[in-house]
Amino acid sequence: MSSAPAPHQPSRFQSQFAQLLPGLLLSGAVAGSALWLDTQGWLSSFGLSSLTLAIVLGILVGNTFYTRLAPTAQPGVTFSKGALLRLGIILYGLRLTIQQILGVGLGGLLADLLMLSSTFFLAFWLGTRWLRLDAQTAILIGAGSSICGAAAVMATEPIVKAQAEKVAVAVATVVIFGTIGIFLYPQMDAWHWWPFSGLHFGVYIGSTVHEVAQVVAAGRAISPQVADAAVTVKLLRVILLAPFLMLLSYFWGRSEPRRTDQRGAQKGSAEKVKLSIPWFAFAFIGVALFNSLHLLPVRLLHNLITLDTLLLSMAMAALGLTTHFGAIRQAGAKPLLLGAVLMVWLVGAGGLVQGFLMSVGL
Repeated sequence: MSSAPAPHQPSRFQSQFAQLLPGLLLSGAVAGSALWLDTQGWLSSFGLSSLTLAIVLGILVGNTFYTRLAPTAQPGVTFSKGALLRLGIILYGLRLTIQQILGVGLGGLLADLLMLSSTFFLAFWLGTRWLRLDAQTAILIGAGSSICGAAAVMATEPIVKAQAEKVAVAVATVVIFGTIGIFLYPQMDAWHWWPFSGLHFGVYIGSTVHEVAQVVAAGRAISPQVADAAVTVKLLRVILLAPFLMLLSYFWGRSEPRRTDQRGAQKGSAEKVKLSIPWFAFAFIGVALFNSLHLLPVRLLHNLITLDTLLLSMAMAALGLTTHFGAIRQAGAKPLLLGAVLMVWLVGAGGLVQGFLMSVGL
């Protein structure tokens, strides 16, 4: 007699995918809702991108019925805010080209470098020394304020390994003050706060406003010329995200032994600490360089950028799903105070920097 055939056993890949699927579907549903809301005109006028909307919706779901879904959805949600985030940051390079960098000239580059470095160091110093925030929260708020808002916060998180609540607080902070900038900058132009306008005001906006969507909204409220210059300078700031992540990874890795000593849990000398190399940052640069060659068909490029927006939105949705109101309340008013000080710095110092660069012909 022949024995009955053994039942089909799912492969390891199939088993892992089955574990991830509920969380991926949930993150995708929240992200899809955010993408749909992003197409509504009354929201786009406020400069609220799909990333911002995704984390807001994620927080709402995460603090209501997600607790019942967490046992089955958690693996996929964790995958979304980890692996999908890194892939999204890599594909973000498809929005950038070397030609855009050359287009803004030396003045735009210097404005970005000066404002990025000064804002980040100010955030870290004020956050840790004056407000007594933990280093992770100060770094996340500094990265979001000085580079590109929520996307920079999310890209920085894997290096400092911050909890979801700290990331959510940082994102909320940069979104609030970046949104204020949408209404403030057009008024400054109308009131002639600064002795420059047109292209130079666009460089000012691009080097100081938090989110890409907020830069677009503020620039368009003034003129198409200002908007074009602002977006180009802003995208240059986005490119600076990659070297920023590499430097942060190096210094954060070197400071790890001191942090573990202070917690009373020393784990070895500096030589034994594994440096967290943000490989996705190198890939991000590579994709931007490849995109500069203009080899991809326009339709394919558009589809890949759409995919990238979906991946980043899913990552933000997953972050929101794992964020709890109690943890945000526990953070207190200090993160908002830090964000407010950085906003004042960006507006004031950014205007002075642009005035100086214009005076020397840059």
